[in-house]
Amino acid sequence: MATNLNNVTVVGNITRDPEMRFTANGRSTTNFGIAVNRSWRNQQTNEWEERTSFFNVVSWGNLADNVGSALKKGMRVLVTGRLEQRSWETEQGDKRSVVEIVADEVGPSLLFATAEVHRIERSGPDGGGGGQSRPQQREAAPANSGSGGGGDKASYDDYGEEPF
Repeated sequence: MATNLNNVTVVGNITRDPEMRFTANGRSTTNFGIAVNRSWRNQQTNEWEERTSFFNVVSWGNLADNVGSALKKGMRVLVTGRLEQRSWETEQGDKRSVVEIVADEVGPSLLFATAEVHRIERSGPDGGGGGQSRPQQREAAPANSGSGGGGDKASYDDYGEEPF
């Protein structure tokens, strides 16, 4: 059994607005940059030092659609994914290589901000599918509609999950 040990999670600020593109077969992909800051106190000088690392992030499919519509330059985000190296040759014959984060999950950081989450209704058996995504329009369950016995269907959301 193979185990994927190539997992990375970074928290940082988006350095450029996400750029959405489409492959020849219509699959969406979104790219953006993220700056990750690290600070520490220098033991010799007792001064705070800081270093910033910059990463390119690539997302695909439904995640790419959501990243492209919800995130902007300057937002603080959490990105979980895998590192992947990509190489190519320029028109001048120079070889280039880059290591990118291919995102599995992207979300706003709530340390210094708030967010409003909207579920997206998707076609397909696993929530996938190539159709346009549209926010679901539902009324929130009443505050007093707990699961206090009887299994009242009105107290559950569209996925059969009890609200919290």
